[in-house]
Amino acid sequence: MTDYIVRATAADGQIRAFASTTRELVETARAAHNTSPVATAALGRLLTAAGMMGVMMKGEKDLLTLKIEGDGPIGGLTVTADSKGDVKGYVFHPEVMLPPNAKGKLDVGGALGVGVLSVIRDVGLKEPYVGQTILVTGEIAEDLTYYYATSEQTPSSVALGVLMNRDNTVRQAGGFILQLLPGASDEIITKLEKTLGEISSVTSLLDQGKDPEEILEYILGEFGLEILDRVPTRFFCNCTKDRVEKAIVSIGKKEIQEMIDEGKSIEVNCHFCNKNYAFSVDELRELLEKAK
Repeated sequence: MTDYIVRATAADGQIRAFASTTRELVETARAAHNTSPVATAALGRLLTAAGMMGVMMKGEKDLLTLKIEGDGPIGGLTVTADSKGDVKGYVFHPEVMLPPNAKGKLDVGGALGVGVLSVIRDVGLKEPYVGQTILVTGEIAEDLTYYYATSEQTPSSVALGVLMNRDNTVRQAGGFILQLLPGASDEIITKLEKTLGEISSVTSLLDQGKDPEEILEYILGEFGLEILDRVPTRFFCNCTKDRVEKAIVSIGKKEIQEMIDEGKSIEVNCHFCNKNYAFSVDELRELLEKAK
């Protein structure tokens, strides 16, 4: 498995950790949506985070949605993930190009601007759980760190990165989420803060050839790291023509009849994977029969 998420624990259960490598996943998303480098970086970071946050959920049908809406030129992002490591998502304006930021990096914060991060967990209850925070930097990792501290009262360190090749394909992508569990000692916290302060970036570790296990060993080795399991992760959309048909049927007879009257076939686009589904006039007539 090329792209995967590692789940681990350290410091006798005082720290829980996740790390992932997601190059193929992010490259699949880039190719599907034809994203610019800065849009690829933004979407890749959020997809990577969603994958790790998704596998934190317990139920087979649990669903996580991460939404960012900002006043920057990209407009926003929507990503969903399940507990099995499948993720999908899209950028509102995938074509946006921006000059590098002051550090010479892709300016994801500038692309997103001022806005809101929403975390929606549908775990089979009557209403999904919704948590919201402002975007602190728009760089996504810091925003999720802030979200965990304020909305879930879980001290966390989130690192996410996407490194691009000169031809705008994805060279490296991945990240980690470290969380202090209740009762973590001051000594552990101080040591961990020191270690994290010495890391340049998660993409530099990936580019050195480190896999998720080695990244966690690098950060948490002195704390007695224990790898619990590995979960494959991929960009996967569950849209099908059958599901799109049901969506068309649900809009009602009047609207379908209007499409038929125009005498042209229609095309329905899936936001998440950018796939198009064509329906001829004859197919629309069949759907009209199914509509209430």
